[in-house]
Amino acid sequence: MKMISVRCIFLLAALCLGSLVRAEDVGAVKTRLEQRLPQVQALKAQGAVGENNRGYLEVRGGTGDAGAVVAAENQDRMVVYAEIAKRTNASADQVGRARALKIAQRSQPGEWVQDEAGSWKKK
Repeated sequence: MKMISVRCIFLLAALCLGSLVRAEDVGAVKTRLEQRLPQVQALKAQGAVGENNRGYLEVRGGTGDAGAVVAAENQDRMVVYAEIAKRTNASADQVGRARALKIAQRSQPGEWVQDEAGSWKKK
């Protein structure tokens, strides 16, 4: 039940943020992504978050600050995916799904990844 709530909140946030995404300095977004990377990697190693099949993070287990990190990371990824989509005449969803495949391939053993069919597994 908790997982369904987290997913619903994520989807709602993604829809809201998608309509609010404005032309933001992609350089600033990339800097934030780089600065947040150690936190994201630590949460993945703990099993607290995983990479879903749409190119975004999802909370998998409960540490208090995981939700805030996931929300910030996903908001920045959304901006990057939208920018790439604009340049490549693709949709942001297509970009995210392609990115998800690459992320899953590079994931470390023991990290949560979601396959294309939606099933979660530890790599």
